[in-house]
Amino acid sequence: MERYFKRKSTVMESSSPPNEVVNSSKQACLEINLEDLPLDPGLRTRIWDYHPNVRDQVRRAYLQKGPFQPRNHTFPQRNLSGGPRRFIPAWFDEFPTWLEYSVAKDAAYCFCCYLFKPNTGEQAGSDSFVGKGFSNWKKKSERLQGHVGGPMSAHNQAWSNCKAFSKQIEAQTEYKTLLGASVSCMRFLLRQGLLFNGDDEYEDSNNQGMFADLLRLRCNYDEDIKAVTLNNAPLTLKLTSPDTQKDIEIAISTEIINAIVRDIGDSLFSILIDEFHDMPSQDQMAIVLRFVDKGLVIERYLGIVQATDNTAVSRKGAIDDFFSTHGLSMAKLRGQGYGGTSNMQGELNNLKTLIMKANECAFYVHCFAYDLRSTLIAMSKNHLEIVGLFTWVAKVVNVVGEFVECRDTLREKHGVLVFEALNTSELLSEQGLNEGSSKFKTLISLFTMFSSVIDVLEVLAEFGLDSEQKSKARVLLGPLQSFGFIFSLHMMINILRITDGLSQALQKNDQDIVNAMNLVRVCKEQLQVMKESGWDSLLNEVSSFCQKHEIEVHNMDDRFLTRGRKRDQVITNMHYYRVELFCTVIDVQIQELNVRFTEMNTRLLLCVACLNPSDSFSAFNKQKLICLARYYPNDFSTLDLMILEDQLEKYIMDMRSNIEFSGLNGITDLAQKMVETKKDSVFPLVYLLLTLALILPVATPRVDRVFSAMNIVKNRLRNQMEDERMKDRLIPYIETDILDSIDDEVIMQRFQNMKNRPCQL
Repeated sequence: MERYFKRKSTVMESSSPPNEVVNSSKQACLEINLEDLPLDPGLRTRIWDYHPNVRDQVRRAYLQKGPFQPRNHTFPQRNLSGGPRRFIPAWFDEFPTWLEYSVAKDAAYCFCCYLFKPNTGEQAGSDSFVGKGFSNWKKKSERLQGHVGGPMSAHNQAWSNCKAFSKQIEAQTEYKTLLGASVSCMRFLLRQGLLFNGDDEYEDSNNQGMFADLLRLRCNYDEDIKAVTLNNAPLTLKLTSPDTQKDIEIAISTEIINAIVRDIGDSLFSILIDEFHDMPSQDQMAIVLRFVDKGLVIERYLGIVQATDNTAVSRKGAIDDFFSTHGLSMAKLRGQGYGGTSNMQGELNNLKTLIMKANECAFYVHCFAYDLRSTLIAMSKNHLEIVGLFTWVAKVVNVVGEFVECRDTLREKHGVLVFEALNTSELLSEQGLNEGSSKFKTLISLFTMFSSVIDVLEVLAEFGLDSEQKSKARVLLGPLQSFGFIFSLHMMINILRITDGLSQALQKNDQDIVNAMNLVRVCKEQLQVMKESGWDSLLNEVSSFCQKHEIEVHNMDDRFLTRGRKRDQVITNMHYYRVELFCTVIDVQIQELNVRFTEMNTRLLLCVACLNPSDSFSAFNKQKLICLARYYPNDFSTLDLMILEDQLEKYIMDMRSNIEFSGLNGITDLAQKMVETKKDSVFPLVYLLLTLALILPVATPRVDRVFSAMNIVKNRLRNQMEDERMKDRLIPYIETDILDSIDDEVIMQRFQNMKNRPCQL
């Protein structure tokens, strides 16, 4: 490579010794302070002795200050050619743009030649106006005019370069002003989630959005921005185009991510993953990292990653690429959690297993903040009969919702009681079908008001506003009054009653892990009992309900009548409803609970519970805490385990006797109090246990708000939003505190470095 590209030397031509020039150049590059540059031209460092990387900065600083002309100075006299001579201040008026005077050397200098005269030796009046200075006041007219010279003189060329550079500085100043205004406007809009896709911010556009409006508003209060934006800036520098907006968004989101990664540093962390179904592609995962800083649990949203398909291997590859892109180490991962309703639609177990193969300490725990009922309902929908149940329930919601439009007819034909009952029902809220708890309530409402719902549907079928409404009501009456629907309704209500208490306990703010794990065990046992001995009672309940509402009850010994293609094997109603529906759905519930609450992570959580400081550290158990440390061999060596045993004995004695640690509510309070009192340094291994416990995503209320924020922003944005742009807009909307900590100058520099710009800062 040396044959084709020569390394650029930092040594410029100079009369100084080579070593001195190199040292001077390096020092000027490393230690230059533009505010402390000497004004006196006789004391300045030669422009060519500055490092090339800072030379233009020095020129810019001097041009902003202008030539040094101390008009009020008492100029000393000297005897020259038989008479006293001195510098005359009026010469500044004669040569105002370039003439300078050095108080230190009592000599005249040329401002533009100092800045831009080529470093090619002496010419055009020698080097006296740049180096040692001109001080022969007797020959003023001859030397000053001679220095200026003709049109192609070195001075005039330097002056031309000086004017061109000044215009460049002016353009850069205007550009920086406009870019700063654009960044601040974009920062505000992203923070509020107010940007829309497809806005065209060009001045002659009829589709301008909030960005242009906000920029104009700023102009009304800032004359500098107004002049630059609306009058003087050329089209390429107006910084209002959609492409420029997009680049600013990317610059902002990139700086936020970099700030988060810097905050994490070498800390241990866990990862929280949720499918993002509102995106055009279904194979996307939102990523949140959870870590501990000075005893405080911090969760940060880092963006959305795209998998090639919905397999666990593809998702694991996308996570690996994400870690690599942001300089995160899989070796630092100490926990994994998954949110949302479907939880990777069956890929959860495979994905968490792949991650644990890469890092055995990346333990999975169920995210308590998420509604367990939603997940159990989603898993039940793997059975077509349950899909049908919730599909028909959703249609009931839509049709009954039209009840308000024909309420006068219904009041007349059916009475006020039915109207009021349905009008206040959960069934009228479509939002009630979004969460597991609301779905459960909706099933209960349909069960308790079944007669009223059927009556209303019959009225709508006969007296609906139009044929479409009548048809919808008639279509619903058949499935709702079928044995299969009633059986599925009763079965799901009974199953969700068992899991309802567990789901509510997990979502409490004050987590009691021991009781929660006991509830998990009880819930599994109840489901197993229901499967083994609950069939007869359920069938009797369903049969009684059908008889009450005049619905035909199937004979369990009869052949099951299939819809669609014929079965290869003839089965009875008993086999279908008991084996293929009842037992299958219960098995799915038990299996999902086993996946989420394995024997391994249950033991892990029970060990974590021993750190709870409530009731004077009554849950403390030294052996279980040592067992907890053994789960993390990468963090606790054999020697550490021996030291930990001694630390735990001293720790519990100190905690129980220290008034400052009484009345703490949880391990988060405990960790913060240890940092506050510097006990984290006294008991470092105990504090490490606390950190590992806090990293586990057992309770994550903030990540729940993160994903809620995604839905809010998605609803505000247009459906054509690109995936990457959606990510760039979500990050500043969610991580507003990080956004507020980043200076505009940093964002502007990031924007500049992304690609070649028409102007430089």
